[in-house]
Amino acid sequence: MSLVSLLLFLGILTSCGRAQTYSATYLPSNAPDHTQNGQYGTNQCGTQSNQDSLCQNAYLNSVDDFCLFAPPYSGPNATIGDTERVEVSWCLRDGYGTRLIPDGTITGAHFVETPDYIQITGVGDLTKLNIPAGDNGGELDPHGADGNGNPIGGLVFSSAFGQLQQLHEWTNYMSAAEFCFRACKPGPEATTYCQHIYDVMGCEWNMPGDYDSGVFDRCSGDSGEPMGVYGTSTFKQGQSTTPSAHPAPATSMCTTYSSVGNGVLLARNLSGNASSASTTNSFAMPSLAPVTNSTGASATPLPTATHATIPASGTPSATGYSREASGTVGRTHVDTLWQLLVLLGAALVGMSFCF
Repeated sequence: MSLVSLLLFLGILTSCGRAQTYSATYLPSNAPDHTQNGQYGTNQCGTQSNQDSLCQNAYLNSVDDFCLFAPPYSGPNATIGDTERVEVSWCLRDGYGTRLIPDGTITGAHFVETPDYIQITGVGDLTKLNIPAGDNGGELDPHGADGNGNPIGGLVFSSAFGQLQQLHEWTNYMSAAEFCFRACKPGPEATTYCQHIYDVMGCEWNMPGDYDSGVFDRCSGDSGEPMGVYGTSTFKQGQSTTPSAHPAPATSMCTTYSSVGNGVLLARNLSGNASSASTTNSFAMPSLAPVTNSTGASATPLPTATHATIPASGTPSATGYSREASGTVGRTHVDTLWQLLVLLGAALVGMSFCF
C-alpha cells in the first residue's frame, strides 16, 4: 500500500461515525506562552500594547475593533511570503497587548457579520505594518503546509457571536495596499466558508465585498456562496479555467463611520451626526532583525523564499503556487514519518469510537 493510500485509509478510520466538530480551546486569559512548536511570538500578551510586541493573538469584533497579521520587522525580506510563519498581531484598539495600527494606515474598512462568518475587508497604506511597498502579499491561515499556522501559533478571537471565544477557522490575506480577514462561526460549516486552499487567488476572489477607500461601515449580510463552490462543482486551484469571483453577498442594517483609528473612533450614526474628534498618535516603526522573543531567545527572520503574488484582480500569479500550496516549507522524510505515526495513533483512537 502506498503512503498516500495508507494516509487516506487512516483518515477514514479516524472520522468513522463522527462528524468533525470545532470547540474553543483557549481564551486570552488562559492561553499558554506558546500554542505550537516553533512559534516566533507569544499568546500570553497581557493588556499593554507596544510597538515591539510579539503577540500573536488577533481579534475580529467590528469595523473599529479588529486586528491584522503582519511582519514583526521591516526590510526587503519582510514580504508576506517571507514572514508568513512569524507574523504578529497589529490592532486598532489598545488593551490586547499587541502592536497598534498607526492612525492613517486604514483608509477604507468594511465589517460584515453573517450567519456563518464575520469579515473585514479594506484598503490602506499597509507599509506602516512593515509590509514592503509593492508586495502583492499572500494568505495567512491556521493550517499551513505542515499543519502549523501561518503564522505558527496565531490565534483568532471574537465576541461577534456572543461571548468572547476562539475561532479556529479563519483566513487573512495581506498585501501592501489591501487586506481581508474572515473568521468562521464554530460548527460544521466553518471549514466550508473559511477555506484556505485558494492562496493565489487574492482578496476579491476569496472574499467578495466592499473594498472602497474613504468608507468605513459595519453591516449585517448574507453568507453568500462558499469559496470555490459553483453549484454542484468545486473549482480546484490550478485548473486551466479560473471562474469569476462570486458576486458580493447582499448587506443590510449598515452603520457608517467617518474614520477609524487606533483606539479613537470618529463615528456618525445613520442620520449623519458626528461624534468627538480624533487624536493622532505617531509611532516610530521598528526595524528589528533579529528580534528578541518573549523567552529572551534570538529569533532571526526567515530566509528569502519564492512565493506567489496575490493580484488585486484575483487572477492567479504566473509564478505558480505559493510555498504553502506546494508544501515545501520545512518538510523532510523525518517529518513525514512522524506525521504517519501521529495519524496511526489517531486512527487507533478513532477505531475505539467505531466499535
